[in-house]
Amino acid sequence: MVKNIIFDFGQVLVRFAPYEIASCYVANEADRRLLEQVVFDRKYWDRQDAGTITNDEMIASVCADLPAHLHRVVADIVHTWIYHIPPIPGMEDLLVELKGAGKQLYLLSNIGKTFIEKKDEFPILSHFDGCVFSADVGIIKPAREIFECLCNRYGLNPAECVFIDDLAANVAAAKSYGIHALQFFGDPKELKARLFALFTD
Repeated sequence: MVKNIIFDFGQVLVRFAPYEIASCYVANEADRRLLEQVVFDRKYWDRQDAGTITNDEMIASVCADLPAHLHRVVADIVHTWIYHIPPIPGMEDLLVELKGAGKQLYLLSNIGKTFIEKKDEFPILSHFDGCVFSADVGIIKPAREIFECLCNRYGLNPAECVFIDDLAANVAAAKSYGIHALQFFGDPKELKARLFALFTD
């Protein structure tokens, strides 16, 4: 029986779109594209998610690859990008409905310390019974150990859990750990139908 629903954060509950984030800081199209390409390079963000690079270290590295007129903007983005990740419409309503159906909700996210330090500013997190953030534990999806960390921390039976993520690799990793898993394709109504079908199996 499914008792626990585990959600990813970015691209499931909120929209993380580097070009759109960059557009909040500069108006020039060439600058937007350059910031999108350099600031949001996975070589930095994967280390942010793993908690192995500080904001100051990231800023210094990124600025070395950008013209001087964008250096101040880089610092602004690194420190405040978390305020430019709008909620995906319909997903909070789904959380409320799942809670009403008696399900326990958990969050499992690859995300850095900038967000973790400000997490109380995001009311959507109040719906969750527990959270595991990659930078806190030093493990990033799709590593098996992060699913183990979540289940051990909250006493969850993997067979009683469903995990939802937008990336196929993370979905596959959850399944390999014994967790039911669904890939999210951007439609909350379609996700709801698949979830509630599991509840009746």
